[in-house]
Amino acid sequence: MTDHRHGQLNVAVLDDYQQLAVDLPVWNALPERVRVQAFATPAADEDELVRRLEPFQVVVAMRERTAFPARVIERLPQLRLLASTGLRNASIDLEACKRQGVLVSGSRGARNGRTSTSETALALILALAKQIVPSHQALLEGRWQPRLASSVAGRVLGLAGLGNIGAQMAQLGRALGMEVIAWSPNLTADRAAEHGARAVSCDELFQQSDVLSLHLVLSERTAGLVSAARLAQMKREAVLINTSRAGLVQEEALLDALRERRIAGAGLDVFWQEPLPASHPLLKMENVVLTPHLGYATLENFTAFYAGVVENILAWIEGRPVLALQTS
Repeated sequence: MTDHRHGQLNVAVLDDYQQLAVDLPVWNALPERVRVQAFATPAADEDELVRRLEPFQVVVAMRERTAFPARVIERLPQLRLLASTGLRNASIDLEACKRQGVLVSGSRGARNGRTSTSETALALILALAKQIVPSHQALLEGRWQPRLASSVAGRVLGLAGLGNIGAQMAQLGRALGMEVIAWSPNLTADRAAEHGARAVSCDELFQQSDVLSLHLVLSERTAGLVSAARLAQMKREAVLINTSRAGLVQEEALLDALRERRIAGAGLDVFWQEPLPASHPLLKMENVVLTPHLGYATLENFTAFYAGVVENILAWIEGRPVLALQTS
């Protein structure tokens, strides 16, 4: 097998929507023989993706934007290093990479990256409560106060997950005068109390929350947690916030609940397909606020991600260990 760590090395950077990746100074640390090419648009299908990536020995994947199932990995014989941003990437078939001799690495974001996610969740909560989007649009059209705003003070903020981001949300909720409740599969009453929250059952979380915000890791246990049955437990005036992973929510169940106004609305930063197709039903709904995965899309975060990618590429070239992707 050819050792592609010597001679010219071609690196592909995928899904550079803002077309800024290769302009970041972090890439200057790579040897001159390394050529970096960024792609601003996603491939239309797997065949196009394979055609794009055939000349590259190293591919940089931005989180779960582009999927790498076995059928793609097996068609890229030159690929030797798949460098993902983030420490988890559920869209990469790690077993297929192992079979094909492809090393997979991860990289950490900025220290304030998690704060950015909680800030985005808070922005979605307030945008829904204060009717920011319809009010802005009404003003552009010459109309005044199309809807009444509401207050979040005194409301119940329910947190599915009380890890680093969930704990930040608990703090933000309390600062706004909200009562905070929380649930996760392993949450204890003591840990919840440490963050000013009250531990509840999953049923109670869905039944009592006025704002239900998701902050769980996507796993076999949590995939599809927000089902039709769970949505039916929510108050009609409640809203769902998801800045975590789209796979936590059953897509059709949520669409039905929003269409039928069985919940008041949703604030979503993550989607089942990204970029979100222009024909997606969410884009025709008035009871949603949508942002294009901004929870981690900050300059500070991307700079840290790509700096970690560059370090992994250098480590691979020099035969040193890379930072491995987490599998759970």
